[in-house]
Amino acid sequence: MCRAVDNLELLLSQPDESVDLIYCDILYGTGRNFGDYQDLKPIRSEIENHYLPRLIEMKRVLKQNGSIYLQMDWRINHWIRCLLDEVFGYEQFRNEIIWCYGAGDVNAKNRFCRVSDHILFYAKGENKFNIQKDEKGAKVKDWQRSFSFGEKTFNKKWFAENEDNYMYPTQKPKELIRRFVLASTNEGDTVADYYLGSGTTAVVCKELNRNFIGCDINPKAIEITNARLDAVS
Repeated sequence: MCRAVDNLELLLSQPDESVDLIYCDILYGTGRNFGDYQDLKPIRSEIENHYLPRLIEMKRVLKQNGSIYLQMDWRINHWIRCLLDEVFGYEQFRNEIIWCYGAGDVNAKNRFCRVSDHILFYAKGENKFNIQKDEKGAKVKDWQRSFSFGEKTFNKKWFAENEDNYMYPTQKPKELIRRFVLASTNEGDTVADYYLGSGTTAVVCKELNRNFIGCDINPKAIEITNARLDAVS
């Protein structure tokens, strides 16, 4: 199910403990107007007023063994982590995963380049977690490491091969989300994405036989998502 609706409205309509995994590539707090949507301003009160009621509802709809992954960059990750600590509990923090996405702002003159997103991973209770395995079925140790060295693994290759199919300004590679879905759900589980964008989470879930709930306030995002879902065999 994918709907063009405010995510808080959808969350309030959902029953308790009905979702196994939440993954959201959230609003980053740039303050910019991207044409299709207006981002939040990087002001702490605005960030907290937007996210706190939504995080409370996200915790409510998660099952006791559910997990939440929120992706953002340096602008608001410190505020969001404080909110997640408040809502889910400091002890429920599992990982901060770093996704390196390329060369970054190479012309920066008074600081190092900003080349990564932060994915905060929290659990509601004793969460399920499936150890990742390689193609031969061997256990992969420190599988998260590939996120920190993304430019040398799948990121540069993904952007090069999919440049013509890049349909949304902040679209993330399927392989990134695929790892989270495989780690924190089993077939038949329900995944939710409340900042749907171009629908990459929905596509991954369809390919992996997971149920999916998603929304975006932008109708264009739903159109793009539905077109991508129709193309999945």
